[in-house]
Amino acid sequence: MARAMFCALFTAVTLALASGCAAGNEASTPKAAATQGGLRLPEGARFVDLTYPFDDTTIYWPTAATGFVLNRVHHGPTEAGYFYASNDFCAPEHGGTHLDAPIHFAEGKSTADAVPISRLVAPAAVVDVSAAAAKDADYRVTRADIAAFEREHGAIAAGTVVLIRTGWGSRWPDRKRYLGDDRRGDASNLHFPGIGEDAARALVAREVASVGIDTASIDHGPSRDFIAHRVLLGADIPAFENVASLEALPARGALVFALPMKIRGGSGGPLRIIALLPR
Repeated sequence: MARAMFCALFTAVTLALASGCAAGNEASTPKAAATQGGLRLPEGARFVDLTYPFDDTTIYWPTAATGFVLNRVHHGPTEAGYFYASNDFCAPEHGGTHLDAPIHFAEGKSTADAVPISRLVAPAAVVDVSAAAAKDADYRVTRADIAAFEREHGAIAAGTVVLIRTGWGSRWPDRKRYLGDDRRGDASNLHFPGIGEDAARALVAREVASVGIDTASIDHGPSRDFIAHRVLLGADIPAFENVASLEALPARGALVFALPMKIRGGSGGPLRIIALLPR
């Protein structure tokens, strides 16, 4: 039943977006999509943006040489009399809402441009550990947390995007509260939740499509071995970090579209991730 609903919803969205592109219009909301070619999405369906904007407040790893820099090239009237705006930007791969491509921690695995679409567009399971994380800033998701989710919501099927909600999104963009330390150049005193090794291995065993989290890393702040990265990315499973607004998603039922900048040979990159919620 769930699989049939997902397939129907996926087909409807695909057709709506294709129709919108053909008509030269932006099908960015269920209402807009419904006007394209007479196609209507399920009543009550809506999109949720899970992406933080990129600007001078965007949080990057403390050792990053720079943050997000937007340089204005032109903004105003041209000699011909019409308005024109153009910028260039510079940013590290890993900061803000972004992709960790498997190559980031696994030699020979997929680069940012080679991550299959099937790992980026898929149904979601949202595992909520915010209560535990509120008591322990360095909390690590366990195999028991995954099992508890499955007892309540059913087995996590192969090809699922698993999103870990720790509640840390409420701290963005306060660097000290979000990272546990606001010093730049020093990553030795970070404190935020992440995924433990046994949970990472459990997700690999379930052949999930990808994993996302609402913190700066899928490994918890104090990690020195980055074992969650090594286990998951080593299985060619990409990760999404600094995912926003996970509190807006149900445990089941959302369809996730996670589309990163397609950087040839990249170890990651900026990510626009959205979810489509059924009624």
